[in-house]
Amino acid sequence: MATTVSPTEENLKAALVALKTANPTLGVPKVHALLLSTHPEWTVSEKRTRKVLQGENLVLSSSPSAAGQLYPTSKLIDGLDIAKWTTKAEVKHFGKLKGKGLVATAPIAAGETIWKEDPFVLAPEWDLYDHQMSSHACGYCSTPLASSPLIVPCAASTSSTPCPMRFCSRLCLARAGRTHPLLCASRNPASAPLLHLARRNQWMALHALAQCTSRVLLSYNQEETAFEEDWEVVRSMAQLGMEERAKGGWLSGEPDRALWKKAHKLFVQAFQEPATETEKKRLAKLLKKPLRQDVADALFGYDAFLRGLGRMSLNLEAHGGLYVLHSHINHSCTPNVSVRHLDQRTALSRITVLARRDIAPGEELFITYVNPDLPFEQRRRQLLEWGFGKCACERCLKEERERKDAGVGEAAVAEDTADLEAELKAGLGVM
Repeated sequence: MATTVSPTEENLKAALVALKTANPTLGVPKVHALLLSTHPEWTVSEKRTRKVLQGENLVLSSSPSAAGQLYPTSKLIDGLDIAKWTTKAEVKHFGKLKGKGLVATAPIAAGETIWKEDPFVLAPEWDLYDHQMSSHACGYCSTPLASSPLIVPCAASTSSTPCPMRFCSRLCLARAGRTHPLLCASRNPASAPLLHLARRNQWMALHALAQCTSRVLLSYNQEETAFEEDWEVVRSMAQLGMEERAKGGWLSGEPDRALWKKAHKLFVQAFQEPATETEKKRLAKLLKKPLRQDVADALFGYDAFLRGLGRMSLNLEAHGGLYVLHSHINHSCTPNVSVRHLDQRTALSRITVLARRDIAPGEELFITYVNPDLPFEQRRRQLLEWGFGKCACERCLKEERERKDAGVGEAAVAEDTADLEAELKAGLGVM
């Protein structure tokens, strides 16, 4: 009879995260059964399985308040040093439904800069991306390029395999090393079809996922500590997969699954299995270290890919940046902070978070995910598109009471929302 062993907490956690990421709709009993069939040498109880999944915020809620409604999930980032950005706020976990957020720890005056932040990755707006691809904007920070002796080209670019990216300084060139090599037309030509698909469909979430995956894979091959930090950041961000959003019924028409499948195929070819031998050799020069199976599953499985797209859509700032601390800020239709692009050297990459009014210690920091000038129902239905449920901010609750007092009933609300599909974007996650 074969001997079974109890896995370490670290090994069990990695295996369960990979299985749950690849099979997001499975409950604890089925994940437990799948774990034991995948690792027959292990002895693990269902209770221990549930405890680990709960610790990673990967247990689907079955509470009455969540019945029939899927919500984004997130987790706290282990070891996050918020003092790198600000001493006036702290991260707080509000519970499974709301997740995490930021709370003021000291008085903040109206107009005060709370923090500035550079992006974890940047998938810039398409007109700016076109400037990058035509060598007219920095390939890292997105600053438009003027004539300057500091400008440097991509070192891998040759006449036979050109890369159009140029950088406004050697500092930007060095920083671009976190993502650019795997997206470089010269070093990894297998990535070109994926980027072309993103550009052709103006699919910002797909472009951001490519940037994010490039950073994770390169840090994995270069420095273990940097990888663990990057991987923790990515896994902790709010996420709701494309299929989960579709099952939520927020679109009455069929989502474009054909485009998802095409994108997934090109995604795998770009970063894992290129289509030609020449491309495979190019990629192998960049990714020399065998990828851990749990990481591979969490990146390249089809369901994991769809969750990655959903994660990008939920966390991207309006201009295409993905920011670690910014991704913690929750929504209100009466926000008390705003996000600006004020730095003249990095106009569309570095953000400045400003107080819109005086904020007292203990108050949560809020931005708005929608145009706050929109009417009540339009704001609510735009939030519904992303799986946030009905907005319950102070303003919405007040306006809801006023509508009821004025005799605006459910029939009027239904009529207001009848054109939802027409107002939503044609493809889920196509930003």
